[in-house]
Amino acid sequence: MPMTNEGNSTFDPAAFLSHAGLGRKIVDVKPHQTFFDQGDAADCVFYLQSGRAELTVVSQNGKEATILLLSAGEFVGEESLAAVPGLRLATATAVSDCTALRIGSAEMSRVMHDEPAFSDVFLNFLLTRSMRTQADLVDQLFNSCEKRLARILLLMAQFGKPGEPETFIPPITQETLAEMIGTTRSRVSFFMNRFRKLGLISYNGRIQVHKSLLNVVLLDQLPQRNSEKPPVLPDAQNMPHRSILGSPRPAEHANLISAR
Repeated sequence: MPMTNEGNSTFDPAAFLSHAGLGRKIVDVKPHQTFFDQGDAADCVFYLQSGRAELTVVSQNGKEATILLLSAGEFVGEESLAAVPGLRLATATAVSDCTALRIGSAEMSRVMHDEPAFSDVFLNFLLTRSMRTQADLVDQLFNSCEKRLARILLLMAQFGKPGEPETFIPPITQETLAEMIGTTRSRVSFFMNRFRKLGLISYNGRIQVHKSLLNVVLLDQLPQRNSEKPPVLPDAQNMPHRSILGSPRPAEHANLISAR
């Protein structure tokens, strides 16, 4: 909705973020292409008009991790608004075909200072991002790998509440999902197969998330809560009990002592 500033001129944040103009231009980014790379000069902010993207970081020893998934309506590169702009701390890469508005740092600072309506929009985004970051931290600290995976799938499908339509998520590898929840690819594969068998997701070329997966996150409803443990062999209980290195059972050891 257009708003009026102190100069009695109307300003529409949606129109500003939809069109090119002074200090801003529209760019198209193909899948696997980057908006910016880690270590680049932080000189602009991108507003994602359509598509999906991801934010990744690479450690000094070359290990890469995905830290954030981005969708339409989000900003990326806000670190360029720091009082002393530095270098990019992460790499922003398109996951699907993306259209974004590139806003130079000077223009971004100007419109934030001159247009309260835009400042409200950007402040709301920053608060939402901050809450998401805190939720990610809590999720990493206290929830199981299985529940963390369910939450990531729901976020990618953009479920807000029960009753919303079931959604396909953008293409993503099991390696990326493993990086995001802090586990291995093999465990992600195990949990994904489990979700599919329980009817929580479908997979036929693309992953479709069903709203029933919300029960895993919101209500912690999942049968067989010991699913994270490796399966026990059916005849394990009938196998002779031997300790490490084939040493005898305690009863056998006692018999040996008494025989002496």
